[in-house]
Amino acid sequence: MFRRSFLKTVAAAALVLAVAPLAVPSAASAAQALKELRLDYAYYNPVSLVLKEKGWLDEEFAKDGTKVQWVLSLGSNKALEFLNASSLDLGSTAGAAALLGRINGNPVKVVYAYSKPEWTALVTGKDSAITTVADLKGKRIAVTRGTDPHIFLIRALAEAGLTEKDVELVLLQHQDGRLALEKGDVDAWAGLDPLMAASELDAGSRLFYRNADANSWGTLLVRESFAAENPDAVKRVIAVYERAREWAQQNPAELAQIIAKASRNPEAVAARQLERTGLSQPAIGSAQAKTIEAAGLALQKSGVIKPEVDVAAAVADLLDPSFTAGLPTN
Repeated sequence: MFRRSFLKTVAAAALVLAVAPLAVPSAASAAQALKELRLDYAYYNPVSLVLKEKGWLDEEFAKDGTKVQWVLSLGSNKALEFLNASSLDLGSTAGAAALLGRINGNPVKVVYAYSKPEWTALVTGKDSAITTVADLKGKRIAVTRGTDPHIFLIRALAEAGLTEKDVELVLLQHQDGRLALEKGDVDAWAGLDPLMAASELDAGSRLFYRNADANSWGTLLVRESFAAENPDAVKRVIAVYERAREWAQQNPAELAQIIAKASRNPEAVAARQLERTGLSQPAIGSAQAKTIEAAGLALQKSGVIKPEVDVAAAVADLLDPSFTAGLPTN
C-alpha cells in the first residue's frame, strides 16, 4: 500500500512538471526575500563542498539580498540537532538517520538525494585479529550515535546474532573514532568517509565488513516549516545543487581536489572516497523509499524503533518527491 501511494505521489508530481518544467525561480517570483539562508556543508556530502567552494548558491541568493550562512555538520546527528534547533534551514544526513529523527519528533523532510554512497563500513586496525562481525563480541567499538555508521553497526550485529549489549560502544564523533582506532583505544570503528579512506591509506586500517546495500542515501533535509513558508527558496537551492552535482560528475579530478582541500586530506583519500560514491540519482522516489524502509524495519527488529511504529508510513511522511520531479532516478 505504501509503495503504491508513494508512486502515485511521484507520478502526480511528474504530471505537474510536464506543465511547468523545473527551473530556478526568479528572485522577483519569491513571495518574500529571506534575510538569511542557513545550510550545512559536510565532508561526507561532496556536492555541498562544491557549492561552498564555487559560491554558486551565494550568488543565486545575492539577487534577493539574502545572505547564505554555511554551517559545518560533522555527522548526521549534528545536522539533525541543528535542524531541530532551527539553526539550519537545510542539512545533510543519511536517509536512515533522517528517518530516526522524524520518528523521534524532528520535523524534517527529505527533498533531494545528493549521493548514493558506500560511505560506511566496519573498520579495524591493520594488525587486528578481527575478521568477522562475530569477532566483535565483547570488544570496544567507536561509533557516532544516530548516524548511518551507527545504524550500519546495529544491522551488522543483528545479522551476526549480536546486539549492542554484546559489545561496548564508545560514543565519539567520527574524527575522534578514527583516532581512537588508530591509537588502539578501541578494537573497531564504525567508519565514515573520507575519514575511513584516510585511515585505510594512512594507517593501514582494514574494512573487515562491508555491505553497500546497507548504506542509506545521502539526503538533503529541510525543516518542514521552512519548506511550507519558503517553497521557492527550497526549489532554488535544489536547482543550484543540481548545477553542482552535474559539475561534480563531469569534473572528478577537480572534485577530488575540492574534497581534499575542505577535509584537509591528500587527493588520494578523496579519490578513494569517490570510488565508493554515486552521484547520479538525485530525485526522491521509490529507490530511496525502499532502502530507508529496509533500514527502518531492521532497526525495528533490533529494538531501536518501537514495535508500534508504522515504518512504511513514517518513510512516506519523511520523503517529499515534489521538489525533484523530473530529475534523474537512475
